[in-house]
Amino acid sequence: MAGVKSCARFLGAALIVAGLAGCGDRGQEQVSLENLTAEQIYKQGELELETGSKPEKAIRYFSEVERLYPYSEWAKRSLIMQAFSQHKAQEYEDARASAQRYLDLYPAEDDAAYAQFILALSYYDQIDEVGRDQGLTFQALQGMREVIEKYPDSDYARSAMLKFELAFDHLAAKEMEIGRYYLKKGQYTAAINRFRVVVQDFQTTTHTAEALHRLVEAYLALGLTDEAQTAGAILGHNYQSSPFYDDSHRLLTGRGLSMEAAGQSWLSKVYSQVIQGKWL
Repeated sequence: MAGVKSCARFLGAALIVAGLAGCGDRGQEQVSLENLTAEQIYKQGELELETGSKPEKAIRYFSEVERLYPYSEWAKRSLIMQAFSQHKAQEYEDARASAQRYLDLYPAEDDAAYAQFILALSYYDQIDEVGRDQGLTFQALQGMREVIEKYPDSDYARSAMLKFELAFDHLAAKEMEIGRYYLKKGQYTAAINRFRVVVQDFQTTTHTAEALHRLVEAYLALGLTDEAQTAGAILGHNYQSSPFYDDSHRLLTGRGLSMEAAGQSWLSKVYSQVIQGKWL
């Protein structure tokens, strides 16, 4: 207790505090911040973001504005900057919490669109590997969709749309990875189920051509030639310039088969939609 009281006395004298080696450094800064206006603390946070190598100190400045001046205009600004700084520091859960708090407190403000974007971005930037659990990808998709739907005229809608498409492509890539695994193991029905998801649910992604080719492979392995030919026909109709088209063409013609729709299956319905121009 004596040591604490000693530190407190030193904090009262600026010249003495300046000479201390560590006893009151944090306390001195705290006292200094309390003597500053909200704008001054906010500007200090901005300065840390511009010149500092780490955003953690900026986060503290912005949070102090909220603490010391909770109902001010600067507190509102600080909250959105706090979310931004936390995201920059890769403190994603904290960034989401701050962004959500901003949306709860200031839903009609101009920066609400940015808060929603940070919320979505905090999920999106955690999508790093196809092989990981896709829960974050679904969260990112939902978040980007909300930006697009709630703030279509904002500066962030276009970026959200691009990231939505990339996250969507990420989910298709996951289906392809699992499908290829099953195909390699000779579990053709399981593989077909995965490739079917890509063709039906993720047809606007970059993985559709390969999914169709893998369907050709899997159906041929099962001796289901009608389905294989129909998958090849869809591939030829939409992706003739793809190398997967050449691979499927060789597989089918090598067995005396053609890339034409045949029989009645789920692929036949897809083929009909393609011909009618309603598929993509």
